[in-house]
Amino acid sequence: MPKMKTVKSASKRFKLGKNKIKRGSAFRSHILTKKSPQRKRNLRSSQYVDSTNEASVRKMLCK
Repeated sequence: MPKMKTVKSASKRFKLGKNKIKRGSAFRSHILTKKSPQRKRNLRSSQYVDSTNEASVRKMLCK
């Protein structure tokens, strides 16, 4: 049986934490002039993958 391969795009987007899977925030790449500094600052912090999607992300990461 062949080895399970990691989905490379997923490995670049997600990091495994101790209990949760970390992900970056959306809406942070362009058109930043109209967004307030407070909103941009809050988007800087990492988010966590929702529990409904956690199983599929773990499968993509082969964990």
